[in-house]
Amino acid sequence: MSAPSSPITLSIVVPMFNEEAVLPLLVERLRPLADGLRTAYEVVAVDDGSSDATPVLLERLRREWPELRVVRLRANSGHQAAISAGLRRARGDYVVTLDADLQDPPEVIAEMLRVAREREVDVVYGVREDRSTDTAFKRHSAGMFYRTIRRLADIDAPVDAGDYRLMSRATVDAVNSLPEHNRVLRFVVPALGFPSASVGYTREVRAAGTSKYPLAKMLRLSVDSVTGFSLTPLRFATWLGLIGGLAALGVLVYAVIARLLGHALPGWTSTVVIVAAMGAVQLLALGILGEYVGRMYGAMQARPTYFVAHDSLDSQNRAHRP
Repeated sequence: MSAPSSPITLSIVVPMFNEEAVLPLLVERLRPLADGLRTAYEVVAVDDGSSDATPVLLERLRREWPELRVVRLRANSGHQAAISAGLRRARGDYVVTLDADLQDPPEVIAEMLRVAREREVDVVYGVREDRSTDTAFKRHSAGMFYRTIRRLADIDAPVDAGDYRLMSRATVDAVNSLPEHNRVLRFVVPALGFPSASVGYTREVRAAGTSKYPLAKMLRLSVDSVTGFSLTPLRFATWLGLIGGLAALGVLVYAVIARLLGHALPGWTSTVVIVAAMGAVQLLALGILGEYVGRMYGAMQARPTYFVAHDSLDSQNRAHRP
């Protein structure tokens, strides 16, 4: 469903999955900030199928905080899908996406909104200028990840900019209109090419709870990012095939010359090496091709990446009908 016109100026979309420990701390910092903006706003909390007390806490907070809106997904659909669900439901002229762990400080939202209005840009990225609270492995791997995507996909995505950003209504509508599945929003938004700016901040330690992005999910996100925005891996597979063919031709020439000169043809060692090398190249090429075919297969099925079970705004609207 598309967001209807409304007097809401700012929507803050917060995906949540098992955040019972950090949720009170988030509200303690986010509500005074949002109230202090002196503008009509809503906080769209997207419960991504939490199995702890997060849904109960959200319903309790909603009674005390009128601007809090709870969107509950029927099952855990993943971080990017939860953000997409929030963008689809958000009504604001500007929309901010913010994780619940408080590593990205909510206080930056006021600066984002000011920059968007003064510079008249559609997107304001939150850029992590200080990541000293992250592990050395995460800092280096993240930097390598962003630089690789920028080179492979030719996307001008800010380095060290995650999913903390402010978007105009035009940007949100453009993202919602895309039919792409398994999209990675931190690269979808820059790919649109809308006017943008950035705001720097210091990344904080997680306030409570545990990370919802283990190594396996980070690797999956990396694969989705590369296959979703670049054809370079397919071209790489083509070059591997050409190199493998040239290598095989070289071995053939060597074998013929060795036979003509009367030298003994090398035995099973060279044969095994060549066969193993060619097999590895072929399997790698098939694996790369399989990733793209898998994305095409998923797109043809057109299965939704999430299902909304409940939206508190819909319940309010039904309650106020005569």
